Amino acid sequence: MHISVLLKESIDGLNLKEDGIYVDCTLGYAGHSSEILKRIRRGCLFAFDQDSEAIEYSDEKLSKIASNYEIINSNFVNIKEELQKRNIKEVDGILFDLGVSSPQLDEQERGFSYHLDAKLDMRMNQNQELSAHVVVNTYSEEKLAKIFFEYGEEKYARSIARNIVKYRENKEIETTLELVEIIKSSVSERAKRDKHPARKVFQAIRIEVNNELEILDRAIRDSLSLLKVGGRIAVITFHSLEDRIVKNIFREMTEIDPKVKGLPNIPEEYQPDFKLINHKAITPSEEELENNNRSRSSKLRIIERIK
Repeated sequence: MHISVLLKESIDGLNLKEDGIYVDCTLGYAGHSSEILKRIRRGCLFAFDQDSEAIEYSDEKLSKIASNYEIINSNFVNIKEELQKRNIKEVDGILFDLGVSSPQLDEQERGFSYHLDAKLDMRMNQNQELSAHVVVNTYSEEKLAKIFFEYGEEKYARSIARNIVKYRENKEIETTLELVEIIKSSVSERAKRDKHPARKVFQAIRIEVNNELEILDRAIRDSLSLLKVGGRIAVITFHSLEDRIVKNIFREMTEIDPKVKGLPNIPEEYQPDFKLINHKAITPSEEELENNNRSRSSKLRIIERIK
């Protein structure tokens, strides 16, 4: 079962209006979308997802609440053009929950989990060609090491990449647990005892397969340009790379133009168009951490257009 992370905090943070237009960029299993829909009786919700299974489940769930929503089967990187197709030029709020849905993790055949044996896959969009199998079996040692280090912040990136390439000389790496064993053989005993030794590498491969960081940067910038005055964006991240992208874009958009920063009276045109709702990221309560272990690394940041 999927439990939405920071549900109350993110819904409160959006400051919903009953007649507003809202976008859930990461529909998943409709945890956040359900709550939004209950509160916008005269408004409209657009929800993005590219996982056909999640769409089918969520459509059924949302249809029991209200009919003023549309699910868009597309990656959220297309938010601007998809909304323009529907004559939507501006919106009152946008939500991103960047966690992989629990059902995706728990579904053995999707290959996201390092606990379950499955074919290497990790595609959010089942129609795309690039998969974890392709990454693990065709990327060079240098490219693998770079991905593990940059996207997984994995300190054993080089030795893991070397051992993957060595193993590949005899046979292709087909399954998740096959890969886990290679990772385990590449790290120190202490690293094996710490957190699961495959965690960072699996994260890195997932980011590469789904081009997550580049897509996030573009989608956040496009989302900011769609906001009405008073509109807000709430973003829930689950690792430091995502959080850094969000934090840096939000900072850039809320800072006074450096050319005039020292002036006693800043002219209106140099004032930022956005303000931060929370200067420090919001993290889960003790109660949520107890009830949902998967929320432990989550952070919520909220920004509002003020002019």
